[in-house]
Amino acid sequence: MLLPDVSALANVIFKEIDKAGPMPFVRFMELALYCPDLGFYERFPHRIGRRGDFYTSVSVGPLLGRMLAFRFSRWLGELESAGGRWQLVEAGAHDGQLAVDILTWFKEHAPATFDRLDYLILEPSGRRESWQRAKLGELGFGGRWIRSWSDLPAGSLRGILFSNELLDAFPARRYGWDAQARKWFEYGVDLRKGQLVWCRLPPTVDGEAGSPPEVPGPIQSMLPDGFAVESVPEARRWWRQAAAALSGGYLMTIDYGFDRAAALDPTRPQGTLRAYRQHRMLSDLLADPGEQDLTAHVDFAALREVGEASGLRTETLVTQGRFLTGVMEQVVRFHAPGFDWSRAARSQIQTLTHPEHLGDRFKVLIQFGAGMA
Repeated sequence: MLLPDVSALANVIFKEIDKAGPMPFVRFMELALYCPDLGFYERFPHRIGRRGDFYTSVSVGPLLGRMLAFRFSRWLGELESAGGRWQLVEAGAHDGQLAVDILTWFKEHAPATFDRLDYLILEPSGRRESWQRAKLGELGFGGRWIRSWSDLPAGSLRGILFSNELLDAFPARRYGWDAQARKWFEYGVDLRKGQLVWCRLPPTVDGEAGSPPEVPGPIQSMLPDGFAVESVPEARRWWRQAAAALSGGYLMTIDYGFDRAAALDPTRPQGTLRAYRQHRMLSDLLADPGEQDLTAHVDFAALREVGEASGLRTETLVTQGRFLTGVMEQVVRFHAPGFDWSRAARSQIQTLTHPEHLGDRFKVLIQFGAGMA
C-alpha cells in the first residue's frame, strides 16, 4: 500500500505493516530515526541548537568539550599507554562539534598528550560520518571512523570510551499494563484507514530483547490500564560490547535517565518516551515519522550491572551538574589553561550545571576497567 499524500518514510512503514502486520514500536522507532536517507537523524546535520529541534549540552557552547578534555587529560595521565599512545573513542558524534571542542583544547593546552592521542569515532551511518569528517576537516583535525564495536578486536582500546546524549536515542520497546488481566502487553503500531495507530501485541520477554519490569502484588491493582514503560535492549548490548573493547581505562556516558526504581513512577503513566520538534515536546509519538525526534530515558541501573558483569567497576553515577562542578573545582585547583571567566563562559556554566537548566536533566555514569593505577 502506497499513499501519495504522505512522506516517503511513512510509505516505507505502511508497506512493511501491509506486508508483515503490526510492527513492535521498537521497529517503528528504528525506522523513524535511522531509516537510510529518510530517518530523522539521517536527513539533516543541523537538528541541534536554536534553529533545530532540540538543544544539547554541546549546543550551549564549547565549555562542555573543554571540561571533558581537561578531565580526560587527567585520566589519561593515570594510564600507561601501550606503544606510547592512547585511544579516545567518541560514540555517536552527531555533527562532530564536541570532537572539535575536545581536540581543540588538547591541541592548544596539552600538546604532548594530543600528539599521543588517537581519536576514534564510532558511527554506523555513512551520511553522519561525512558530516563529522567535514566538521573536523575544516579545522585540520583527523580521526578514524568505525561502524560498530565488532570492527575492533576485544581488548584493543586503552584510554576513554564516551558518549553524550546517544543512548536515549536507541530504539525502545514500549510495554503497557493490562489492568484487567494484570499483565504486560507490548505496544505495536498498526495501519488503519491510512493512519498509524497503537495496538496491543504479546510482549517480547526473552533475555536479550529485554522485558517489562516485575510488578509487586500490591501495586498491580494500582496501575492504570495502559500504564507504559520502556526497555532498551540495544543500550545494554552496546554497553557490553564497549566494555569488551576496553583493555584499560574509562567507559562513560552522559544522558537522560533514571534508576530502575523509577520505572513504575506513577507521575509518568505514559513512560519516558517523548517526541520533540522545533523545541516543543509533542504528545503524538507516531505523527510525521522522520520529522520529529524520539527519545526514551536510559536505565542506568541496567548499564551499571552490565558493565560490572563485564569486569568494570563503577566509579560514579551523578547528575551532570555535580560532575561538571567537580571538574570545575579541579580546573581552578590546578590552574588549568584554556578557561576564562567571561560573561559568556559563566552563562554556559550556569546552563550546564544549574538544576533548573541541564544540571539535573542529565546524569553521568563512569566505569573503569583493568590496568588502572
